Amino acid sequence: MSALPTIIVTGKNGQLGSELLALHMSYPGYRFVFLDRNQLDFASLKELKALFETYRPDFFINAAAYTAVDKAETDKKLAMEVNGEAVGKIAKACYENGTRLIHISTDYVFDGQAKSPYQPDHCTSPVNFYGESKLKGEQLAMAGNKATIIIRTAWVYSAYGHNFVKTMLRLMSERPSIGVVSDQFGAPTYARDLAVAIMTIIEQGAQRTGIYHFSNAGKISWYDFACAIRDKTGLSCQINPITTADFPTPAKRPAYSVLDTSSLNRDYGVQPRGWQDALQECLGYLQRI
Repeated sequence: MSALPTIIVTGKNGQLGSELLALHMSYPGYRFVFLDRNQLDFASLKELKALFETYRPDFFINAAAYTAVDKAETDKKLAMEVNGEAVGKIAKACYENGTRLIHISTDYVFDGQAKSPYQPDHCTSPVNFYGESKLKGEQLAMAGNKATIIIRTAWVYSAYGHNFVKTMLRLMSERPSIGVVSDQFGAPTYARDLAVAIMTIIEQGAQRTGIYHFSNAGKISWYDFACAIRDKTGLSCQINPITTADFPTPAKRPAYSVLDTSSLNRDYGVQPRGWQDALQECLGYLQRI
């Protein structure tokens, strides 16, 4: 049995899980256990019980999620099982074993009608089923374990997986012009920065619980984001602003997703850097690999 505090990380192949995996050697004071759905059925109480008996984790970072926002509109059963019901079972297992749960949620629990950054206690009202399933996960997590930390984030990108930054780089290299939505506003989140923020919380014992928000600082549109990606990489693609109505999707998106991150700074000293600096770092890494 390891004498080091043990951290279980689910969703090891996702953007956040991949960033935590890439960073974990920088935290030699912890033992990490990375899992995906092929290694653990998170909805199985029997498998969760065996997992906790084997590893006796001190912290559980639940980065696993059903993230196909549009597909969730028709694949509702699986989306709710992964984003909702499984989270409740994980929270219950954490409560029974004295494990601190850090669960990752989303800006999509809000309706996007706000005019100023969303506070963690702002009323929730999802506009699509993905948001509904993630909100259910939040509710079940808090019901199963009041000591849970929920971190809502938005517009996540990384050098790993599928995301807006990598899609824009591909499209801009293939096409002379593209259209990007200019009437949805938020703040991007570099998954590596979120991973570091989570480890900062853990290093302080994750003693202050409740709902927090994390994203990089700033407010931009998807169009602004695409233009910055182009300009920082020297690509020559013409980017045309379009409206949400010009680009219909099965799932409705919130028009405004800016999150207030001040409580995370107050309680854990986490001060997100600006989105431009974070983007520059990610692009630099992508250019090296």
